[in-house]
Amino acid sequence: MPTYEYRCPQCKFKFEVKLKFSDNNLPVFCTHCGAKAERLFSPVPIIFKGPGFYVTDNRKGSERPSKDKDKKGNKEESEGDSR
Repeated sequence: MPTYEYRCPQCKFKFEVKLKFSDNNLPVFCTHCGAKAERLFSPVPIIFKGPGFYVTDNRKGSERPSKDKDKKGNKEESEGDSR
């Protein structure tokens, strides 16, 4: 069963409740003062596993063209366009 986090708007108490998916629309009440609690939403953590998620992982073994080759190629293309 999933665990949901709730906060009471009156006493500001935070607590967790385990509910079934079918019980999702049922009202939840504060365990301290008995007021109707509000469900809190928090970001889900993302876990990256395996190689390829860091900049240094992708750089090994890959060959990048040098800047000189790029400049020569661009000059030739620009000269051909101007004619």
